[in-house]
Amino acid sequence: MHRSPRRILVVTITALALLVSPTAARAATPTKAEVLLSWTQTSATSSAAWNAARLDQGQWSGYGFDWSTDYCSSSPDEPLGFDFTLSCWHHDFGYRNYKDQGTFDANKSRLDSMFYADLKRKCATYASAIRPACNSLAWTYYQAVSIFGSIEAVNPSDVDRARALSPQLSS
Repeated sequence: MHRSPRRILVVTITALALLVSPTAARAATPTKAEVLLSWTQTSATSSAAWNAARLDQGQWSGYGFDWSTDYCSSSPDEPLGFDFTLSCWHHDFGYRNYKDQGTFDANKSRLDSMFYADLKRKCATYASAIRPACNSLAWTYYQAVSIFGSIEAVNPSDVDRARALSPQLSS
């Protein structure tokens, strides 16, 4: 007699598990907005996750992300030899995808801060003697996007001022 209720209990639990599993799996799959948010934070971890996804875009094709870029627009991608291309691409990614979602205004400030954090991390990879020039340009690029919404606002005189910070760059 005890086996029959136990069997019913096992069958019921198994059936519930089968019904719950697909629901749990769906809940575990992040939405496009959640993925976008995770890739557009100021942390190095967030930037590294975005870059890994950039290198394997096919894995993310179901989300419909816009991976296009014009890098640093009409400003130099490598001012004074400092390579800002990846930081500019990450910034473009955030701008384009939040605009597509219709939530750009609510996220612009964070995207610009993310850009600046990416630029500063890039500058940290250069020799300490030339790092002040890189950091100066990073600040200038950040101010251009923060205030004007575009790196195109960077003036050649800003690059000249950064060059003056490191005589090694003038040669």
